[in-house]
Amino acid sequence: TGFGTDFEAMQLRIHPAASRVNMLAAEQPSTFIAFDLLADGDENMLDKPLSERRKRLEQLLGAKPGTIKVSPVTRDREVAIGWLKEYRGTGLDGIVAKRVAGAYKPGERAMIKVKEQRTADVVVGGFRWGNDGKRVGSLLLGVYRGKTFEFIGHTSGFDDAERRDLVKLLEPLRGGTSFGGGRAPGGPSRWSQGRDLDWEPLRPELVCEVSFDRLEGGRFRHGVGFVRWRPDKDPKSCTMAQLKAEASVELGKLFA
Repeated sequence: TGFGTDFEAMQLRIHPAASRVNMLAAEQPSTFIAFDLLADGDENMLDKPLSERRKRLEQLLGAKPGTIKVSPVTRDREVAIGWLKEYRGTGLDGIVAKRVAGAYKPGERAMIKVKEQRTADVVVGGFRWGNDGKRVGSLLLGVYRGKTFEFIGHTSGFDDAERRDLVKLLEPLRGGTSFGGGRAPGGPSRWSQGRDLDWEPLRPELVCEVSFDRLEGGRFRHGVGFVRWRPDKDPKSCTMAQLKAEASVELGKLFA
């Protein structure tokens, strides 16, 4: 979109009906952003240094108008940090740092991905059992949008002992009503085949702080990290307003 990426809109393109894919492509055209070059015709570029691969990529694509762009690049750390801050809210995952002299190594993580981490106070509105049915698998989290309590994501970064302790902690809250009238944890879909999506509701009284990297469609894009419990926080104070991060600059300008 004009000010950011839209992963959910892109997912709609994965559809068995070609007519629908073509319709969406016309109504919401996408942009391909190239960041590396692995081959040029029959020439294998994997062993070439990044500096050479990048130079060749820019020669091939350049600054041509249209729906194919070359990702921006810099060797200035402050410029890269500025991108993280300036384009917050556009949906960018983060900044990738690579060695200029490095070859491309398939299957190896020969790079560093830097993301801006944010925190939020959220309310535990439910949970899913682990595979053994004796420990908590994940906590289902929500925030208030006005008077409506809505599901926003999950966290599951606990060790075995913590998962057992969570059973005792959550027991008094089981059987409550949560996520009523708003967004609730998703049911079966083509993305979740074979997964147990049953969950148990909890009275929305338990607040925790979590770390996250981005929002997508009004919810956390990825699973979030548990930071700490917040017994000092009123659940009703955990609202959607704390999560808003509007894009201050049009994303397209980054690729101009």
